[in-house]
Amino acid sequence: MRLLAFATLFGVLLDAGDALQIQCYQCEEMKHNDCSTPEYVVNCTVNVQDMCQKEVLVKPDGIHYRKSCASSGACLIASSGYQQFCTGRLNSVCISCCNTPLCNGPKRKRPVPSAAPPGPRTSRPLRLLLAASLLPLVLLRLT
Repeated sequence: MRLLAFATLFGVLLDAGDALQIQCYQCEEMKHNDCSTPEYVVNCTVNVQDMCQKEVLVKPDGIHYRKSCASSGACLIASSGYQQFCTGRLNSVCISCCNTPLCNGPKRKRPVPSAAPPGPRTSRPLRLLLAASLLPLVLLRLT
């Protein structure tokens, strides 16, 4: 029984760890969101950097952008840590994370919703985090 539970969780972890590579925009301290062009597209590190990050800084001379690849853990911690400083006023810092190709670029127009209700969506990093957090509980219960 233990072997079956371990093999099942191991399979979930393997499925969540498929070798996927995301592309993001990458630039430092650019004004006017002008680093969302093809020359700023980078391939992120496979199985390490699984998200794109975007920082918006409000400075005395205008709005500045930083864009990069990031690991999901680091990006989510940074974005939640800076949430209190995301005011939109002078010296504001807003950090956002996303996990689709080039999602840290300019906002795209949203497609018209279809008549079919949307199905449940769980991102791959979230499934991996959930499976990894449940593994000790399952193993503890089996002993």
